[in-house]
Amino acid sequence: MNKAMVVGATGGTGAAITEELVKRGIPTIAFGRSRQKLEQFAARLGNPEHLELAVGDAMRPEDIIAHAGGADVMFHCANVPYHQMHSKLIPLGKSVMEAAERLAVKVVAIDGIYPYGRRQSDPVTEEHPKQPHTKKGKVRLEFEQMLFDKRWKKAKVMIVRLPDYYGPTANEASYLGSTLEAIAAGKMAFFIGNMHVPREYVFLPDAAAMITEAAGHDTAYGQNWNIPGGGLISGREIVRVARTASGSSKPVIPLKKIGLSLLGMGVPVMKEIVEMLYLTEEPLTLSGAKYEKWIGPVIATPFQEGITATVKALQKANASLQ
Repeated sequence: MNKAMVVGATGGTGAAITEELVKRGIPTIAFGRSRQKLEQFAARLGNPEHLELAVGDAMRPEDIIAHAGGADVMFHCANVPYHQMHSKLIPLGKSVMEAAERLAVKVVAIDGIYPYGRRQSDPVTEEHPKQPHTKKGKVRLEFEQMLFDKRWKKAKVMIVRLPDYYGPTANEASYLGSTLEAIAAGKMAFFIGNMHVPREYVFLPDAAAMITEAAGHDTAYGQNWNIPGGGLISGREIVRVARTASGSSKPVIPLKKIGLSLLGMGVPVMKEIVEMLYLTEEPLTLSGAKYEKWIGPVIATPFQEGITATVKALQKANASLQ
């Protein structure tokens, strides 16, 4: 990888991957819609010389092409809100792939576990049957099929799949992101789903390091890769660690079907989460065996360390805004 472009560079995964690329000294183009957000992000990274900022709309292949600047690997980290997934996810992916095709570059697409559907084996390997039973799972499977479509002759693509994630750059796209943000700010927080069932989470800096490593392997393209988390942890334990780190004792309220449905009357995204609640009752655990065999070791920061670091980073960010 000589030069990288991160589409959606200020989002949760995009920011973590951009930071990892910069840390490795790889010339990187951070592409996003908001110049203000890009400049704030670059300032947080110390305005490195090998980081370029590019403003554009990822829905327009021409915008991506105009700013690609010799990049040979494109990280597709741009996402769409839950309630717009059905209408915008595939067009967004097509836009990125059309740009990559015309540029003849590699694409690393960041995705989740929704296409797997209900757990049929544990841990889940890349060969797990994809039988999604939810609207979002079916759209995500269509997204995969579009990415691997034979129409793309010059663009090579891989999909990396993450479980739920957390970290300093995680935002509302992460179930846990808003919970930790509220706890760090000393506010009442919500936790989506069952707080008693242990689930898998990945620390975003760990995921970014593993994804960047995979992107440098030519043989990894044309395949799916699971990026496992740091083990299993319950919501109650997450809250305990986060409260200790923040010094806050404000209540954390679990949100299940009824609560999400009520909130969804005013916040459409909340209503859309309801069909995915099965993952909080029947969680999937991703296998990292394929990654370890062909790419390298799985990086797994202990939850105590990762959650504490996340809360401290969020508090520091909040203090800088005051």
